[in-house]
Formats: sequence, C-alpha cells, structure tokens
Amino acid sequence: MRKLATAVVAAGLFFGGMGVAMADSSWRELKMSTTGAAFSGGYKWEPKLQNHGGFHVQGNLSDSDHADGHNTYLRAKVEGYGWNRVKGVQRKTVTVDKIFFDGAVLQTNHAEIQLCRDRGSLRPDNCSGLRKFRR
Repeated sequence: MRKLATAVVAAGLFFGGMGVAMADSSWRELKMSTTGAAFSGGYKWEPKLQNHGGFHVQGNLSDSDHADGHNTYLRAKVEGYGWNRVKGVQRKTVTVDKIFFDGAVLQTNHAEIQLCRDRGSLRPDNCSGLRKFRR
C-alpha cells in the first residue's frame, strides 16, 4: 500500500511539473512602435535546459516610414550582459526569430527589449520605451 501511495504522489508531482513547464513556455503577444519603426510578434521563455532557457522573440520588424531613409533595429539584453542587436532593412519588413540567453546559467530570468530607428552617427536614435520582462 505504501509503494502504491508513493507511486501516485510521484506521478502527481511529475505531471504537475510538466504543466508548469508547459505554461511557462507559451507565446505571449509583443507589439512595439516608435517613429519610423514597428515590431509585431510574440515572446516566450524557453524551458530550463532547452535553448539555454532563454528569452525567445519572434515576429516582424518593419520600417514604417519608407521616405525617411533610416534603418530599424531591435535590441535586447539579458541578466547583466550588454545589448544584442537584430538589424532591420530600410523600406522592408524582416522576420525575427532570436533567442537571447545567458550562457553561464541554465535558465535566463531577466530580459529587456527595445525597438529603435537608426538615425546615423550625427543624430541620436529614437527608441520605444524600454520593456522589462521577468520569468
């Protein structure tokens, strides 16, 4: 009887843990815009030990003002690392599918992301508000 009760408890914990892992890796909507740039897509947290447990961003990065002659980019950083860029193309929409992660840990828990329009070296870039995410 004890072995049966132990098996039932172990199975319950196993399947309960699977439910938490599945809920954690679901896609959520992510939309950002700034003057001349737009991003529409989603994000999710990858499960621990899968894709470095990183912050996964997927969607379309668009140049929304074709006449301005400027490029767009999406930038993100995790934990205490520097910014990583995903560059767009002038007058086009590019597909983004990028995982941002901290290679020193099994699971990334903090991420920041921002959408910007690159206005060259003489003028500052204009960016959307900084979005912060926590697992």
